[in-house]
Amino acid sequence: MIGLVAVAALLGLAVGWLLERSHFCTMGAISDAYLFGSLRRLRSWLLAMATALLLTQTLAFSGLVPLDDTPYLARPLEPLALFIGGLLFGIGMVMAGGCASRNLVRLGTGSLKALVVVLALGLTAMATAGGLLAWPADLLQAASAGSGQSLGGLLAGGIPAGARALDFVLALLIGGGLLFWIFKDPGFRRNRADQMVGLGLGTAAAAGFLATGWLFLDPAGQAGVVSLNFAGPMAEAVAWAATGQGTWPGFGAALVLGTVAGAAFSAGSAKRARIETFSSRDDMIRHVAGAGLMGFGGMLAMGCTIGQGVSGLATLAPGSFLALAGIVLGALLGLRRLEHGSWRGAIGWGGGRRLEPAERI
Repeated sequence: MIGLVAVAALLGLAVGWLLERSHFCTMGAISDAYLFGSLRRLRSWLLAMATALLLTQTLAFSGLVPLDDTPYLARPLEPLALFIGGLLFGIGMVMAGGCASRNLVRLGTGSLKALVVVLALGLTAMATAGGLLAWPADLLQAASAGSGQSLGGLLAGGIPAGARALDFVLALLIGGGLLFWIFKDPGFRRNRADQMVGLGLGTAAAAGFLATGWLFLDPAGQAGVVSLNFAGPMAEAVAWAATGQGTWPGFGAALVLGTVAGAAFSAGSAKRARIETFSSRDDMIRHVAGAGLMGFGGMLAMGCTIGQGVSGLATLAPGSFLALAGIVLGALLGLRRLEHGSWRGAIGWGGGRRLEPAERI
């Protein structure tokens, strides 16, 4: 147990340091592409996906990591909950100024705004898992579509050996295609910093699966085969910090705490740490509401932009593609809301003019 907690904390330290030092943000990647036509940060995110996919499927094909035991494949496919959860998470991360991992990094640099977001997200996730918000979550999750299978499993008709081989072939095709598109851009090939972000995040996701699925595999299956994820684990971290239940935090809670510490170390060593507060009452309301949407949506979607967008996709779970589609669509709707100043304008029904950049909040 101590070894697994130590690995999770070290992964968190590395991820927090990497995200703070590079200023990488998945919401920023989407907004850069949509608002400014810049694909630089999007290529970094896709590189993380491709790296995690290729490394994780190689581990699974070699028999080291039982991906069928991950929550992405062990649970029934719940398409409605996954997509709607992703949609709400995407909208929420625009309102809260960043996704779950981004707010952990901001907290490490001294942002009190991020502290409120992390606490609100964690409490909402706890309420969704087994509190006041459990019943609407149960309604959405009731619409399941059979047992969870990977894309290779679906194509192989449930034959385990065939599924593993097909998953590996699909990983080579998808990952190879992504790498070709990513590195065909001369500017990205010259940008070592952006490359390191993608390679680092993808490698960390694969390392998480290796640690929980092989190095420290729990025979009782209580810990599960998991990796980078920040939505549900925030609830674990908040609960552990508040109650101290158990001598050591679990993998997810240790990952969250390590990420904050890694960001704090990076910001402190570079003298970038500073206290950040809310600029107005509306600013606070918007951040809290966004955190609530991320907490509820992240639990439905079983992950965040990293949890589903990198770790989940690495398992080739169909639900991860659904959740990620919802996250991206939700983020685009949130950005359109900022552009037009109203939800009617965001969905194309009129009712709002296009705001100038200085007017967007």
